[in-house]
Amino acid sequence: MKKIKVLVVPSDRTGVSYFRSTNPHIALETNYPDEFHVDVDYEPQINNDEWLKQYDIIHYHRTLGPFEQMAELNKKLSSFGIISIMDLDDYWAPGTHHPAYLLIKNTELDKKIVENLRHAQYITTTTDIFAKEISKINSNVFVLPNAIDPHEKQFTPNPQPSDRIRIGWLGGSSHLKDLEILQGVVSKLKNDNLLDKIQFVLCGFDLRGMHTEIDANTKEQRQRAITPKESIWYQYERIFTDDYRSVSPEYKEFLLKFKEEDYPNVSNEPYRRVWTRPITNYAENYNLFDISLAPIEQNIFNKVKSQLKVIEAGFHKKAIIAQDFGPYQIDIKNAVKYGGGFDMTANGILIDSTKNHKDWFDSIKKLIKNPELMITLQNNLYNTVKDTYSMDKVTENRRKLYLDLIVKNKENILEMINDEND
Repeated sequence: MKKIKVLVVPSDRTGVSYFRSTNPHIALETNYPDEFHVDVDYEPQINNDEWLKQYDIIHYHRTLGPFEQMAELNKKLSSFGIISIMDLDDYWAPGTHHPAYLLIKNTELDKKIVENLRHAQYITTTTDIFAKEISKINSNVFVLPNAIDPHEKQFTPNPQPSDRIRIGWLGGSSHLKDLEILQGVVSKLKNDNLLDKIQFVLCGFDLRGMHTEIDANTKEQRQRAITPKESIWYQYERIFTDDYRSVSPEYKEFLLKFKEEDYPNVSNEPYRRVWTRPITNYAENYNLFDISLAPIEQNIFNKVKSQLKVIEAGFHKKAIIAQDFGPYQIDIKNAVKYGGGFDMTANGILIDSTKNHKDWFDSIKKLIKNPELMITLQNNLYNTVKDTYSMDKVTENRRKLYLDLIVKNKENILEMINDEND
């Protein structure tokens, strides 16, 4: 049997590529070596027709080449009998709160992505929610969720012991409005004398970034490195420390030096800063906490995001408290019953956005006071995700999809030949 040759064109060399392009296709070739050969190429020879013709399937994230050439390129690939698949994992138009909003609007990147969706032969995405949105533009869309390889070191649980219940958040630099939902939670826990029983863990702390200054007279633009207090991570940290009022004076002084060093007495503080790590081992940070938080603002961008936080927390056997919205409604069964009871068959806690002002605090407090409930949620969430979102299972589904598309493509080619002969 001739192997199916797949060309994978990632959009970057970091997170999106890791979950949506490289790792899934490496697994495809590893698990089915007799059926698939995979090449990963960041700079494909899209103008070399003979080079392109060696492939049966081309999988790309967002775009394969210059956006303005994609309509013609897709037609050319189709004429060669090549199946092209566009992958998309984020909504094309983030809200005004997103750091990339102005860049996307000024470059009309959102419109370009929508055009690519219109011309795409097939599309893969992360959830049924996003697929439904994409299908308004192009109905040839399939769901292949983000997946975890449980044998990968960073997803193999190795929790650090602690006398405190640790409550963590792990994410990127575009979540200020999401984390502002937690404003005041630390203060309420302090007022209830619970800070000595817990530790908030903020993972991904990063001071890199540039600030653009525009001269009011000449309109000349100059860039400079941001100062620590201009970093969005400083704003995050203020939320998780109640503006540094929850930590000891000595620790506050240490934190405000912004040195990438470990504080010697951090285990006795109600807050821990964890600096950013590469995509290849960032998930080891889950070993530093027991409860994962996933607050999100209600908007279309967040609604169609993937449930990766749920999947990661599950594989690491962490309890999760998440917004009752969008991606977190896919897999989480709310443990908090109407009237205040607790469902021991559930796998997480969902927070109604109209009750943000009290339910985040109440839910965290409930798990602090009842650690056996936390352990139940941890185990139940693990059992929810361990099979459905394992790399082997999702790769099996990817194999089936690709084989089905190959069969369909052959049928289409035969139909065209027959039409030409009539």
